[in-house]
Amino acid sequence: MQEDLDHETYMARAFQWAAKGYSDGGCPIGGILVKNDTGRVLGQGHNGLVQEGNPIVHGEMAAMRDAGRMPNRHDTTMYTTLQPCFMCAGTIVQFGIPRVVIGDVVNASSDETIRFMRGKGLEVVVMDPRTSEAAHACVELVAKFRSEKPEQWMEDWGGGPNPALTPG
Repeated sequence: MQEDLDHETYMARAFQWAAKGYSDGGCPIGGILVKNDTGRVLGQGHNGLVQEGNPIVHGEMAAMRDAGRMPNRHDTTMYTTLQPCFMCAGTIVQFGIPRVVIGDVVNASSDETIRFMRGKGLEVVVMDPRTSEAAHACVELVAKFRSEKPEQWMEDWGGGPNPALTPG
């Protein structure tokens, strides 16, 4: 795996997609799938809950869809502006993407998906918003969105826990 991919540059590009999603009235989450050996962007996109009315088109899924068919994704890195949910983490694992770079873990509810991906052998890089301008921008935009549209945030994450499934 190429170790000299410029995480800051690719995360800034993923952030541009998140900002586009936000400016279009949607969830500010972007994803970029990059070929490790060449640095070529294979796919990119943003959350499509609002724009497409589709609850499963998260930023990572949009990047995967944009990349299209390929024999495998074993030499790629997924850049995502927000810590992947379980749906996206499962897709990343299923398709054998060996590395994930995350811009924002501050606005995630726990580190469960990071532990899941690492437990499956993936390299998970969490960018530090104190030293990365791109990661800082990711954290700030999602925090702003969460305060402006809390109902849409909850809808994007599945509406919260199902009370019928909660023991009690």
